[in-house]
Amino acid sequence: METTSTPTHCPYCALQCGMNLSPTPEGGVEVTERVDFPVNRGALCGKGRTAPAVLSSRVRLTSPLVRSGGTLVPATWDEALDRIAGELGAIRAGHGPDALGVFGGGGLTNEKAYTLGKFARVVLGTSQIDYNGRFCMSSAAAGGIKAFGLDRGLPFPLEDIPKTGCVILVGSNLAETMPPALRFFTELRENGGTLIVVDPRRTRTAEQADLHLMPRPGTDLALALGLLHLVVAEGRVDEEYVRERTSGWEEARAAAMAHWPEHVERITGVSVPQLREAVRMFCEPEAAMVLTARGPEQQSKGTDTVGAWINLCLATGRAGRPLSGYGCLTGQGNGQGGREHGQKADQLPGYRKLDDPAARRHVAEVWGVDPDSLPGPGRSAYELLDALGTDIRSLLLMASNPVVSAPRAAHIEERLKSLDFLAVCDVVLSETAALADVVLPVTQWAEETGTMTSLEGRVLLRRRAITPPEGVRSDLEVMHELAARLGVEKGFPTDPEEVFEELRRASAGGPADYSGITYRRLVEENGVFWPCPAPATPPAPTAPTASAVDDDGEDAGFDVFPEDPARDEAAPVHPGTPRLFLDRFATDDGRARFVPVSHRPAAEEPDEEYPVFLTTGRVVAQYQSGAQTRRVDELNAAAPGPFVELHPRLAARLGAAEGDPLAVVSRRGRAVAPARITTGIRPDTVFMPFHWPGEGRANTLTNPALDPTSRMPEFKVCAVRVEVVER
Repeated sequence: METTSTPTHCPYCALQCGMNLSPTPEGGVEVTERVDFPVNRGALCGKGRTAPAVLSSRVRLTSPLVRSGGTLVPATWDEALDRIAGELGAIRAGHGPDALGVFGGGGLTNEKAYTLGKFARVVLGTSQIDYNGRFCMSSAAAGGIKAFGLDRGLPFPLEDIPKTGCVILVGSNLAETMPPALRFFTELRENGGTLIVVDPRRTRTAEQADLHLMPRPGTDLALALGLLHLVVAEGRVDEEYVRERTSGWEEARAAAMAHWPEHVERITGVSVPQLREAVRMFCEPEAAMVLTARGPEQQSKGTDTVGAWINLCLATGRAGRPLSGYGCLTGQGNGQGGREHGQKADQLPGYRKLDDPAARRHVAEVWGVDPDSLPGPGRSAYELLDALGTDIRSLLLMASNPVVSAPRAAHIEERLKSLDFLAVCDVVLSETAALADVVLPVTQWAEETGTMTSLEGRVLLRRRAITPPEGVRSDLEVMHELAARLGVEKGFPTDPEEVFEELRRASAGGPADYSGITYRRLVEENGVFWPCPAPATPPAPTAPTASAVDDDGEDAGFDVFPEDPARDEAAPVHPGTPRLFLDRFATDDGRARFVPVSHRPAAEEPDEEYPVFLTTGRVVAQYQSGAQTRRVDELNAAAPGPFVELHPRLAARLGAAEGDPLAVVSRRGRAVAPARITTGIRPDTVFMPFHWPGEGRANTLTNPALDPTSRMPEFKVCAVRVEVVER
């Protein structure tokens, strides 16, 4: 048994809180405080504290499962892998490589996300790969690239937030979604700064705000434009900054001026005095920030909405300056790194574009393949799932549970059932895995080493602390074995550090350049912010001379690098980049770009038949689709099931009392959950958390209308009617 604690990181959200894992006398592992990591300083939410519960063989998979006679039954690894390789090979031979789909996840380590993208394009030859991060941060990414030329969730570390003068927090309930982050905003207010929260609900986060704006769902774009109009009208534009560091202002200004305050009040329901107060609070301090989350991003106009908030920052000189800027609060644990290294439909490692000939040449050289052999961009996540059973005949899925998490989920469940073949790699038998033809049990966070990239752009090393159960293998081993069975014997190592060394080369020179980062640096520096280029002329690598081991002799999962270029005096080490854009933006001319945008309605507005808005979100005790957290007794006790949150006025019109079962009906389906009545929500809106399957599945209702740029579905707003269910 291991005898010392292992410093590592939480398996859940993008804060990637530091923790220690220590052995218990019973042979298990427990979480203990790790105060040296600056993001959480030892603090953890309930999910982090209870994370080891999912390591138990009582709740997790420990044997491959193969469907036989309609039932999933235990099988050997060879049987399961042979079945997958045989099915994929036959479908490719009969229908072509694009009949093979691959779907990844924002919880995969950088090494696994990188390898999955390589596996899809090199082994399978398919363009049909995307991941569930498309459902989370894609609109913010698209908006950031348009404006700044680069997407990184936060262009500054979290530690800057308490030092700024004002933060506008748009569509985030971080008090429940990432509780340890709330202290940065508490410290902001203690330091004399102010917090403005934009949310149609009075959440735990909104209760901390100096000003809470409650717009109608789907009107965040109009709200941002109304604030920018007032900035212009009140003479608060930073004219020198706009002239010297931006382009496109006149067009963006003209678009904003069409959104005068009274017009915006009618659209959003936010009063003109509140609009004026928000502008005053944001503009009076020397520095300020805008942070968005899923509220404004998960809309069919999410990219434009993000663009409008960025325009507000640019017009007031609040980007590319100390303690100021626009940032996105990334959701999933590796939502940032997951979209940088190749599992996204249109991207190659290093955040390179798949349709860029130079990028294809660079990555193909690292992979040892012909650039022309790489397929082009494929379908986005929802479009890929929607095509299952038609153009796409099989799916290899890792680290995702779209039966619960996808919009129009009942339809996606049917598409999954229509496949010729479905293979799932997971740690538990999720609702999606239960539909599979083969299920492979894979290692979890505490049983493997790998890197994650937090919402700050900080690359971290998550270290193996315990030995996985017999019968469980890593995703890297799965792809290695499948590649060999499909005729590719080399290029898919199982050692995560070896994969990371290749990722460094593949990312070198790209927007997300990791080439100067090593496992050794990640250990010694508590993470490194990208971009971090390698020295210009690194010395030739030599073989590692030692392997790091735990006190009991177990391989700790990473090698000690005496030959690390970062330690060569002739090759100065790049320190990493905690703060972006201070000198120039990542555009051709170094200027940030205003993007002119105008308000438009949500894809689906309330009408006589469906008169109420539905918005969705998370609760503190559950995470994403709940596949793991719903297996933890303590978390289930705190959040046992779905509910419908509604205002007393709406409840009175319906004749509903607290706890009554309510049916929420959209054009896509029906969900039933008990009423939770509160004045903390708009009377024209209901809220449902999306963590549960079955009749309370919120995503049965949600609208898959897609943003034209990011291809983000409109999770956050659709039209519904609400009915009391007769007992």
